[in-house]
Amino acid sequence: MENFSFLPFQNVESDRLLLRQIIAADVNEIFALRSNADIMKYIPRPLCNTKDEALAYIKILQDNLEKNEACNWAITLKGNTKLIGIIGHYRIRWEHYRSEIGYMLLPEYYAKGIATEAVKMMVDFGFNQMNMHSLEGIIAPENIASARVLEKNNFVKEAHLIENEFFDGRFLDTVIYSLRKQ
Repeated sequence: MENFSFLPFQNVESDRLLLRQIIAADVNEIFALRSNADIMKYIPRPLCNTKDEALAYIKILQDNLEKNEACNWAITLKGNTKLIGIIGHYRIRWEHYRSEIGYMLLPEYYAKGIATEAVKMMVDFGFNQMNMHSLEGIIAPENIASARVLEKNNFVKEAHLIENEFFDGRFLDTVIYSLRKQ
């Protein structure tokens, strides 16, 4: 099915948000996100310890974009180019018309409806631009805020997998939320 390409890169807009390409100049904000243990507590990935590691992460995002394997956007408020979060389509399975939506925000932007709005934008992009049949959000069971974001976007809890991921010396559960194109 892979006849869709993320390049040239497409910004996505709502009344208050602009989702734009992540660039090397976003390194300070990427570092702030990826080095913060509270932000990363539900994301089983190593923390960034240096800005060089944050730059390397940006490079991985760019490489995945160029290979059409994933696409990440910087979440910004319209009129301000500062990255306040990241959202994207990951684990894309073109042959199954399915992708995972993942997102994270800087804490000062929590509880303002930004994640909910950005997910809505990604749902629209996934169904109407990428031609996906279904989308998923995979979260830690204790991540109640993320569950609410998905539920507000009509995702339905489909599964609770027990100890299906191994990270940092322990087994973790995951919960899968899904949304099918109507």
